[in-house]
Amino acid sequence: MAAAVIAGAPLASASTGSAHSAHQQTETLQLVAKQTQSQLIDVGKKGRSLGDELVIAEDLYQNGKKIGDHSVVCTYVHIGPDELQCLGTFSLPQGQITGQALLHLPSTSAVDVAITGGSGAYSAVGGYVRTAPAGATERHLTFHINR
Repeated sequence: MAAAVIAGAPLASASTGSAHSAHQQTETLQLVAKQTQSQLIDVGKKGRSLGDELVIAEDLYQNGKKIGDHSVVCTYVHIGPDELQCLGTFSLPQGQITGQALLHLPSTSAVDVAITGGSGAYSAVGGYVRTAPAGATERHLTFHINR
């Protein structure tokens, strides 16, 4: 889960039609996430149960160059059908972006992760990250960052 503005990277910006702020801008950024580690942690009864955690680490790439990393911890909050509450952080050269989502398994082909905050250049952002699978350990991320 599910990263944003990279030094020297071109961004597409467009005004939103939001009634909340006439000056709000939406920036988009496309990255590729490649999983480097993952571990299912069985904390309750043997086998999948409430409270078990899935921990994932990923490297983030833009135009083939590694520019950051992402870590996420998902906790099983419902079994049969499975639901996971996921909290993650995208670490980028200009700061960090935090995200959160409730995943229903099996998941759809794409999932939108809410941007819940950030630091550095991202300290006052909102929006979402669309994450789409691109293989067993790779995902395409499109950030829609509202400023």
